[in-house]
Amino acid sequence: MAERTATVTRNTLETQITVSVNLDGTGQFKADTGVPFLEHMMHQIARHGLIDLDIHANGDNHIDDHHTVEDTGITLGQAFKEAVGDKKGIMRYGHAYCPLDEALSRVVIDFSGRPSLHMDVEFTRANIGKMDTQLFWEFFYGFVNHAGVTLHIDNLKGFNAHHQAETIFKAFGKALRNALEIDARAADAMPSTKGCL
Repeated sequence: MAERTATVTRNTLETQITVSVNLDGTGQFKADTGVPFLEHMMHQIARHGLIDLDIHANGDNHIDDHHTVEDTGITLGQAFKEAVGDKKGIMRYGHAYCPLDEALSRVVIDFSGRPSLHMDVEFTRANIGKMDTQLFWEFFYGFVNHAGVTLHIDNLKGFNAHHQAETIFKAFGKALRNALEIDARAADAMPSTKGCL
């Protein structure tokens, strides 16, 4: 099987971001984004998805973290799309439930080629540390539009906002791992009756 890796750089007047991914990694993680809580969440994706991630971002954080978080999602989505390739042999669908103490979240993903985000999360606080919880939508919206996936995120329980976010990202990592696994029974087949994704 060909290596499923990619490195993507995105440069704008607001951010300069480079993301490297290895979809068949061991969960190795490096990041320097200037947004510590975002890095903590990216680490969950790497560890629970067994995806090697290296993310470096320089953004206008002196104004707001919005552009850095959104553009990190966009660049990560572009890297995933490139690394997945033609999608032959992948399981395509993935889902996971992850708890953390009182919090419980469910994430379901489909590498369908059709970008769509459905996120039902009511964070109990407006900020976690200095990160605005509204930015999680921006991150995932950027990701789905550039990875070409359908993504459903539901926080089912939780009153600690940190726990809410962490269960979401842990479940996202596990769902990614499930969807991107190679199906031993259909390793050379396109997982679609259309013949393409």
